[in-house]
Amino acid sequence: MKKIIAFIVLVSLIGGGIYYYMNKDKKPDNTLTMFGNVEIREVDLSFQIPGQISNMLVEEGDEVKKGDLIATLDNRDYSAELQKATAQVAQTKALKTDADDIYKRKHPLCSDDTVSKIECENITNKKSEAIANVASATAQEKFARNQVGYTKLYAPDGGIVMTRVQEPGATVQKGQTVYTISKSKPVWIRTYIPERDLGNVYQGMKAKVLTDSIDPQTGKKREYVGRIGYISPSAEFTPKTVQTEDLRTDLVYRVRVYIDQPDKFLRQGMPTTVKINLLKDQK
Repeated sequence: MKKIIAFIVLVSLIGGGIYYYMNKDKKPDNTLTMFGNVEIREVDLSFQIPGQISNMLVEEGDEVKKGDLIATLDNRDYSAELQKATAQVAQTKALKTDADDIYKRKHPLCSDDTVSKIECENITNKKSEAIANVASATAQEKFARNQVGYTKLYAPDGGIVMTRVQEPGATVQKGQTVYTISKSKPVWIRTYIPERDLGNVYQGMKAKVLTDSIDPQTGKKREYVGRIGYISPSAEFTPKTVQTEDLRTDLVYRVRVYIDQPDKFLRQGMPTTVKINLLKDQK
């Protein structure tokens, strides 16, 4: 029995020595690893006026730049309204010219009662009315011109066409979605940080972001540099869609890691790994 106990003690000592020898030079892991997904803002694009679509100029998957024309409405009725408004402006300006001429001729005669008081009031009122009519017609012309401009739909920012909802010939209402575009910038990673690590990170802290895709040129995972741009002030339970190394019931805080230089390889919803060196000077 004593021999068995001595043997167990000897084995324990040897095992402990081996463990100490193998781990004595190891440093504690000061890298915070989180898992998340790429998020990019999407925009639903629509016309500001109702009408029938005449042209749809881009397809799903096409890249667009800010200011690109992507769709048009039939503008014949709106153009006719603009012509009518322009003619109305010309007419009111002509009437104003006549009212001004009459006022210049007759108003000086009002001071010596050469012209009756009623007539003096009439010429003054007509001049004021003519000025108001010109202002009203000019505003209506501007409105009609804007309506014609609204028959063209432009990309508000650079991005990728995600969905093409309508087709030429369709009649759409004001605000009805025609395209959905995924913007090129900003691009961020939606991830979650455990409560125990919350005190080790701050807004503006640098982070390394890795995707699962292998870059054929380097043979390694694609890597990006990012910064923590948002830390939620309230805790929540880890979403089931997020893969973490700890229990899924842990309380976590939502974090956004913005990519400094995003490229075309980052797509909506892509899984990523975020690594933060807690010891390195991040400022």
